[in-house]
Amino acid sequence: MLHEPARQSGSDHAADYKSRLGVVMFILYALFYGGFVFINLYNPALMGRTVAWGMNLATIYGFALILVALVQALIYDLMCRRREAEFNPGSEKGAAN
Repeated sequence: MLHEPARQSGSDHAADYKSRLGVVMFILYALFYGGFVFINLYNPALMGRTVAWGMNLATIYGFALILVALVQALIYDLMCRRREAEFNPGSEKGAAN
């Protein structure tokens, strides 16, 4: 059985952009998560307060953390694909094969 890469990959001219974008998005998410930790550390009673739809702040904030991570992943993928298409012409050819 022949084992080869599914497609040949060359140098990625968008790698610097993708790295910077990933670091920026990580810092933004870390700050958002830090807010969750900060509230739990300095005012844990606030997390038990009902804020919307009969749910407390801890539940809403927890779901928001998950949703923000998902949205950031989708944004990261979209922005990276666009930059790859711009900097690596022809890289999309054969991707579906």
